Amino acid sequence: MSHEVLVIPSGGNRAAGAARRLCGPAHNLAKPLVSLQSLSGHIPEILFQTALECEANEVTLPAAIDNYREAIELAPDWVEAHLNLGVVFYRLGRFEEARAEFARATGLDPQNGICRYNLGCVLEDQGKFGEAIIHLRHAARAMPGDADVHFNLALAYEKRGQRRLARGEWILCLRCAPNGPWASQARAHLERCGARLPAASPIFFRCRP
Repeated sequence: MSHEVLVIPSGGNRAAGAARRLCGPAHNLAKPLVSLQSLSGHIPEILFQTALECEANEVTLPAAIDNYREAIELAPDWVEAHLNLGVVFYRLGRFEEARAEFARATGLDPQNGICRYNLGCVLEDQGKFGEAIIHLRHAARAMPGDADVHFNLALAYEKRGQRRLARGEWILCLRCAPNGPWASQARAHLERCGARLPAASPIFFRCRP
């Protein structure tokens, strides 16, 4: 199952794609954690924005890598740049390089749920389920209302044969998003293990004058 890329515009989250996801790129241009310097007349924010534009086309993904790397050279503590570079590596199938960037982002901001989530997902893809669970649990604590985090943590537990813990995460996934796009898959997993299913909540619409 492929990961989904979560785009983080200013003021909220927007998800698109397949069931599991990596998080990034960060479209809100957070300030680097170090003072800005110049490199060939450019500053990190310009390089970052150029990289984002390059991500729109698969053909220009290598150029996105170059721009993120230059931005990181100028602002090595910029968490979002490491995250986005990791996502680009992942899209190109360069999973070890993706893991390394997510690990660097996590080292810079250990409490960041997105950093932990991305690292957990790529470790899970590499078959390192024990390590993946550690980071996905951190992500679940940081983002307890995120159904996708619980969904992926449940998958990791299931792959480790920890069915009781997996059941708990499937249930949390459904509590967070009972009508979400992956709710039917979570219910199918629960049915197979004989667990009681949480009821789906109706979706109500407000009337506006």
